[in-house]
Amino acid sequence: MESLTSRMQAVQSPIIPVVGELIKNSPGTISLGQGVVSYNPPPEAIEFLAKFLAEPANNLYKSVEGIPPLLTALAEKLQDFNGIEINQENCIVVTAGSNMGFMNAILAITNPGDEIILNTPYYFNHEMAIAMAGCHPVLVATDENYQLRPEAIAQAITPKTRAVVTISPNNPTGVVYSEAALRQVNQICGNHNIYHISDEAYEYFTYNGIKHISPGSFGNNSEYTISLYSLSKAYGFASWRIGYMVIPKHLLVAIKKVQDTILICPPVISQYAALGALQAKEEYLQSHIGAIAQVRQLVLDFLNRLQGLCSIIPADGAFYFFLKVHTQMDAFELVKRLIQEHKVAVIPGTTFGIDNGCYLRVAYGALQKETAKEGIERLVQGLETIVRS
Repeated sequence: MESLTSRMQAVQSPIIPVVGELIKNSPGTISLGQGVVSYNPPPEAIEFLAKFLAEPANNLYKSVEGIPPLLTALAEKLQDFNGIEINQENCIVVTAGSNMGFMNAILAITNPGDEIILNTPYYFNHEMAIAMAGCHPVLVATDENYQLRPEAIAQAITPKTRAVVTISPNNPTGVVYSEAALRQVNQICGNHNIYHISDEAYEYFTYNGIKHISPGSFGNNSEYTISLYSLSKAYGFASWRIGYMVIPKHLLVAIKKVQDTILICPPVISQYAALGALQAKEEYLQSHIGAIAQVRQLVLDFLNRLQGLCSIIPADGAFYFFLKVHTQMDAFELVKRLIQEHKVAVIPGTTFGIDNGCYLRVAYGALQKETAKEGIERLVQGLETIVRS
């Protein structure tokens, strides 16, 4: 059959399965690649599955935007943790993960050919979603510490711009954007009558006393701010696929059209689990994120041995470091050699839109302390051996 062309040819292939195949072919590899946590959902999530099973009508379709008890619990969480009040101007839509929330938003606010501003390095699934929608990503580089450059963002806005995307805490860099910069970006979006899409999937993962900031809490801005959240990271829900979005009320009809077409309704069994997870005691998040903070410090101590070989930017959020390796080697070739020769996997920076140098994303959320120590030792030794050879 003659090969058919489609819009998907313009979309990059997701890197995680590619690296996963390399890992599979190199048994014993420790992965510092995928952005997941090692721990399980709280017991309250499992307990609520019994409530789901006890209701005989739960096998039927439910509300497109989510079941009412979960929407109520999320509204309370948003008020308490994010400072976002759900009122007549905004609303919550539960999604099958926050990636779906992003796709919903892009399809709801754009026409083919429109532009979305991404700050580089970007999250690759955001760039892929924009391409799938027939839109164009406009890339604005962050500064030398991967912080936002609001003036550059303002200069990149054109009549075709529909939104600016920020991710804080950030994937892939781990940096947390300052409140001042987020306020500037949010105000720029309001002034230009475009949307500020704020991806906050890593909202709980901050260290060294840094507080998470939600742009949706900035005064009377609900008509142009779209906030995205996820249970995948903090509650160990990666495969259960529950996220949610806070949107201006005027987008609800459009977003329900998208969600009803692609999903019909978020998986109800997972929504019950999410409702249970939100009942978990504070100690659940505190203990698990505290353990990740210890792994973070261990990883940072080892990476600091690479001074001179790599540039390591301080990062107080998520569970990533983004390394600039001082070499002319192609980033993906370096990743392949690290896996094949040193049995440690990371993700190349090219996946995140950085091709003017050799960059690597190091993820440490999925590892216990001992495994992390072994993995980061392999990475340090591998980089020293390969780059200096």
